[in-house]
Amino acid sequence: MTRVIMHGCCGAMGRTITGLAREMEELTIVAGIDLRQDESLGYPVFPSLEACTVEADVVVDFASAKAVDGLLDYCGAHRMPVVLCTTGLSPEQLKKVEEVSRQTAVLRSANMSLGINTLMKLLQDAAKVLAGAGFDVEIVEKHHNKKVDAPSGTALALADAVNEAMNEQYHYRYDRSTERVKRDPKEIGISAVRGGTIVGEHEVIFAGPDEVVTFSHTAYSKAVFGKGALEAALFLAGKEPGLYGMADVIAAAS
Repeated sequence: MTRVIMHGCCGAMGRTITGLAREMEELTIVAGIDLRQDESLGYPVFPSLEACTVEADVVVDFASAKAVDGLLDYCGAHRMPVVLCTTGLSPEQLKKVEEVSRQTAVLRSANMSLGINTLMKLLQDAAKVLAGAGFDVEIVEKHHNKKVDAPSGTALALADAVNEAMNEQYHYRYDRSTERVKRDPKEIGISAVRGGTIVGEHEVIFAGPDEVVTFSHTAYSKAVFGKGALEAALFLAGKEPGLYGMADVIAAAS
């Protein structure tokens, strides 16, 4: 049984993950970390990792970027594996992630969805055939009206997957309104839509002469990210120090 500490347990994702964990036999959440207290979660909640008195195998983090430095310091010092789901990290924090991964196992991903990460793997195979044959590549992402960053980290990760398969041949274009020029065949266009309560939609379009191939993923709730985070926790517990990603979780399952 894998024992999990939920870092950010009283947030929306923390509560979602708590509910999902109750349905899994392979793991259990033994403690939560949050400045807020909630006795209804079914496990003890501590204000900090330092105050936590419960032993665990891995930390799952869905808190905030401002809490990441303390989280990394603790996990590095205690050799505690951590699934780092918080986004919007600074360059300095990303560097710290790499440094801590030399002390303990760290899994970080722009998107925790199993579906999105499987899609990335499929895109690399498709890109070698379709982009290699001259198909244009465009990405359209849609999110709710409260999302502040654009394009999404997931859209960039999808573009990176295509670009990696093509040996980094492409540059990214985010706004076509600034220049009235013909499309560069060595670019990946990325467009962002914000509206309503859209959880997340991503579409990767390979457009060639007289045919179009489209890959798409739709998230209907945030539960898909929570499920992926818990699968990552199962994968990471007991791993040697290093920096891991959801691609490693997908590969281990296949």
